[in-house]
Amino acid sequence: MAIVKSIKNLRMGARFKTMPEYIVAALIAMACVIILTPAVIKLAIHTGAVDKPDARKVHKSPIPRIGGLGIYISFMIATFVTVSTSNLDGESMHEIMGLIVSGSLIVLIGLVDDYKNLPAKVKLLGQILAAIVFVICFDVKIDVITNPFLGDYIYLEWIAAPATIFWLVGLTNTVNLIDGLDGLAAGVSAIASITILLVALKQNFFLVSILTAALAGSAFGFLFYNSHPAKIFMGDTGSMFFGFMLAGISVIGAFKSTATIALIVPILALGLPILDTTFAIVRRYRGGQPIFKPDKGHLHHRLLSLGFTHRQAVLLMYVISALLGVSAVALTEVNSQIAILILIIVVIAVIYGAKKIGVLRLRRE
Repeated sequence: MAIVKSIKNLRMGARFKTMPEYIVAALIAMACVIILTPAVIKLAIHTGAVDKPDARKVHKSPIPRIGGLGIYISFMIATFVTVSTSNLDGESMHEIMGLIVSGSLIVLIGLVDDYKNLPAKVKLLGQILAAIVFVICFDVKIDVITNPFLGDYIYLEWIAAPATIFWLVGLTNTVNLIDGLDGLAAGVSAIASITILLVALKQNFFLVSILTAALAGSAFGFLFYNSHPAKIFMGDTGSMFFGFMLAGISVIGAFKSTATIALIVPILALGLPILDTTFAIVRRYRGGQPIFKPDKGHLHHRLLSLGFTHRQAVLLMYVISALLGVSAVALTEVNSQIAILILIIVVIAVIYGAKKIGVLRLRRE
């Protein structure tokens, strides 16, 4: 609690008062990650939370892997400090509480997995449980979206809850599966957070801007230790937390509205991990392998096999993620016809790129 009180006192200083709330949230989260991660590294080594290399992994020596714990604590501190000095209504506080409770459950599941290597189905059940807590217990779900073709509303009614649960679990796993190179998941999560933050600011969604800024700050801070060569991995503790938070935040605020592109923006913002996960499912199905069985056919594996260095592969994937983020922001500035054209161009480029790189082909190791 001492660190929270110190930051809260600093938050009340004149310099911070002149800053927008979302910038304050990002700076607090970044500072906390930078301060806490060395202690998390020591904890991981002392308790045996170490990721050992194998045939599928890229790293060659054991690396501590519960970096997500520092990310989680830092995000919570930044959110608590910023929200406690803001005038939010009761509904917003209720939604934040739902996000905190369900996000904490996700972190607990990830932490157990980082120590015990849970079976994929057990981990999936835990993710579904966390999503149910958020959707059912706190009644936060996507009830209605706008039909971009006709302009009318599409009411989800009885499928609202299961659709939102699917959304939460799906995005949780997309970020989890892309965490294969140093700095990749953290960088992509930071870019996705900034994309949603920009759209939230444009639409004046105050709560979403604070939450995404805190998430981006946590990701950037973690990159100090996770960029190649990594001193620590975020593990499932961090990757599942990032995925779940981005999914949950998009439901809570801007994308719970009836905007024309209500769900397209976060889908594009997380386009890279979503596409990589989709390609993995198609690849494994076509190859006759179980969908949950890991392989070395992910985009980052293919880039390395094509001769890219570790840093080059990560930077290229940052660029792809950023371009998808720019496309997402652009959709909010144009009419429906141009938005559809942008999406068509993105889809064509993705299919062409997937075929050229070979991510749809199952690699036999």
